Amino acid sequence: MTRMLRSAYVIARRDFAATVLSKAFIFFLLGPLFPLLLGGLFGSIGARVAAQTERPVVAVVASPADFARMAQARDRLASAMGDRFVVQLRAVAPAADSDAQVRALLAQTEPPIRAVVSGGLARPRVTGGLSAGDPTSRQLRLILAEAAAAPSPPPPPVAMSSTSASSGSLAKDRAFTAQVGQMLLFFLTLLLSGMVMSQLIEEKSNKIIEVIAAAVPIDALFVGKLFAMLAASVLGIIVWVGSGALLIQLVKHGGVAALAPPALGWPAFLALGLVYFAMNYLLLGAVFLTIGAQASTAREVQTLSMPVTFFQVLVFGFATTAIGSPDSAEAIVAAVFPLSSPMVMLARAAERPDWWPHLAAVAWQILWVAVILHVGGRLFRKTVLKSGPRTRFWRGKRA
Repeated sequence: MTRMLRSAYVIARRDFAATVLSKAFIFFLLGPLFPLLLGGLFGSIGARVAAQTERPVVAVVASPADFARMAQARDRLASAMGDRFVVQLRAVAPAADSDAQVRALLAQTEPPIRAVVSGGLARPRVTGGLSAGDPTSRQLRLILAEAAAAPSPPPPPVAMSSTSASSGSLAKDRAFTAQVGQMLLFFLTLLLSGMVMSQLIEEKSNKIIEVIAAAVPIDALFVGKLFAMLAASVLGIIVWVGSGALLIQLVKHGGVAALAPPALGWPAFLALGLVYFAMNYLLLGAVFLTIGAQASTAREVQTLSMPVTFFQVLVFGFATTAIGSPDSAEAIVAAVFPLSSPMVMLARAAERPDWWPHLAAVAWQILWVAVILHVGGRLFRKTVLKSGPRTRFWRGKRA
C-alpha cells in the first residue's frame, strides 16, 4: 500500500508539473475568457433585439389633448412596471378617411405598428393583430380607462423605509447563487475531466504508458493521473475565481461586499465549492479515465464518453430540483445519490446555514470515491495493457 501511494505521488507530481509548467497551460487559463466575451457580446445583441421587438408600437390617432392624457396614463403605468415592459405610443394626426389611415398605419414597416387606437377618448377603437388576452391589449385598456377617468388629486406620499435585506429578497438571491454554483460545478467538471482522457490517449499512442507501467503499479498510475489533473484543475479554478472577484471589485459598485452572501458565508461557500468540485471531479474523472483506458483513438473516446456525458446532463437536471426546496424529498434523494450529491450540497450551502449535512455528505462522497477508484483501478489495470487474467468461456463452464 505504501509503495502504491508513493508511486501515485510520483506520477501525480510528474503529470502536474508537465501540465502546469507548459505553455499550453496559459492558454488553458485564458480559455474561459473567450466564451465569456462571446457570450456577453451576443447576449447584449440579443437583449437589444429583444427590447426592440418586445416593446410594441401603438399608433394613436387622436387630438393633441387626448393623446397628452393617454401619454400621461402610459407614463404612470411605466413608472410602476418599468418603461421597457410598457407599449410605446406614437401620436398621429387624424385624417379625412380614418379607415384608409388605419390600414396605412398597420402596413407601415418603420417602425412596425402593432395596433392603432382611433376614435379618441370618447369612442376608442383598437385595430390590429391583438387578442383579448394579449398583454398589449390589456395595457391599452388600462391606459384608456385611466386617461378617460376624471382627473383626481394626487395621492399622498408614501413613506418608504429601506432595509439592507429581507427574507424574501435574501431567499431569492441565495437561490440564484445556488443555481449559478451548480451550473459552474457541472460545466467545470465536464470540461476539465476530459483533460485526463486526452493525456492518456496521447501516452498510449506514444507507448509512453508501457514504460511507466513497467516501473510503477497500474493502480498507482490510475490514481496519480487522476489526482494530478484534479490539482491542475483546482489551480485553474483558483485563478478564475480570483480574476472574477477582481473584476467584480472593479466593475460593480461596492465590489464583492455588495453581493448577497450565501447562508454559510462566502469563505465557507467557496471552500465547500472546492471540496465538492474535487468529489465530483474524482467521481466523473474516474469514469472518463476508465473509458480512456479502453479506447485507443480519439474517435473511440468520443463514442464511449457520449453516453456518460448525456447521463451527467440528466444528473444535473435531477440536482436542480433541490434549488429552492433543499429539505424536500426530491432534494434528499438527490443528495444521497452519489453522482448528484456534490451539486445538491453546494446548492444547500447557499440556502441553508447548517453545517452537519455537509460533514455527512463529504464522508458519504469520500466513501463512494474510494469505491469508484477501486473499481476503476481494476478496470484500468485490465484494459490499459490488457494485463488482466482471461478466462475462456468453455473453461469457466467446465469449472
